[in-house]
Amino acid sequence: MTTPVIGAAMPVEELPTYRDWLLQKQRDIEIQSFTRADVLMGDWRPLAEEAVRLLDGHTGRRGIHGPFWGVPLNSMDPEVQEVVARRVDQALDVCGVLGAVQMVLHSPYTKWMRNNFDAVPGWREGTVASVHDTLRGAVRRAEDMGVTLVLENIEDCGPEERVDLAASFDSASVKVSLDTGHAQCAHYMFGAPPVDYHVKAAGADLRHIHLQDVDGYADRHWSVGEGSVPWHRVFAALAETGATPHLILELRDYAKIPASMAWLEREGLGA
Repeated sequence: MTTPVIGAAMPVEELPTYRDWLLQKQRDIEIQSFTRADVLMGDWRPLAEEAVRLLDGHTGRRGIHGPFWGVPLNSMDPEVQEVVARRVDQALDVCGVLGAVQMVLHSPYTKWMRNNFDAVPGWREGTVASVHDTLRGAVRRAEDMGVTLVLENIEDCGPEERVDLAASFDSASVKVSLDTGHAQCAHYMFGAPPVDYHVKAAGADLRHIHLQDVDGYADRHWSVGEGSVPWHRVFAALAETGATPHLILELRDYAKIPASMAWLEREGLGA
């Protein structure tokens, strides 16, 4: 089995520090400077062009984290849907400048929904319909651009709803993301399935993974190996799927990227 090459998430200002590392193996990069409304509503182009300059020579896969602060994908309010759709469209503009082929968006599902969907007739179907209403235009544009929108677990209790939601678009441009730390927290807090089960549930539709470690109590974004995520099981499950997702270290402390890589290399899980 080929050892997968690991990339990282970071803002544009961290690119000078990690440029050589990224180019060394043409690693995947996820740029996280374009998540907020004030950035997307402002003159973001110079920042995006600076990223392109700093990544000159980079031929790995590029992605961005899309907007998520205050922009729910499942709002039933048509005016809120319009605002969210506009933010995603602005983020697709950023993808065009950066040459990004992927955008991370947050799942709308929560533990409350999991336990109450069947108590409120039509809520499950209505949630899916609201996400379609919000993202319909973005999905068509993403298809034209060759960008994949990947849905990341946040408060999800399990993987099924998110996997089904992505599949409901019947589009190569809507697939599944997994955040290992979020899944581990859901496992500890809610009795959700272990992280490797999330990998198996997504299967070939798993196109993106945030690699971060936690203790199960909070969303720590610790260096890989510092928490309780069962990394060997996660990577074994990934190998079984045959999927080749963007494998992205998403750490709160960017200075810990070398430590995470050292741990993954020592365990034979990543390069």
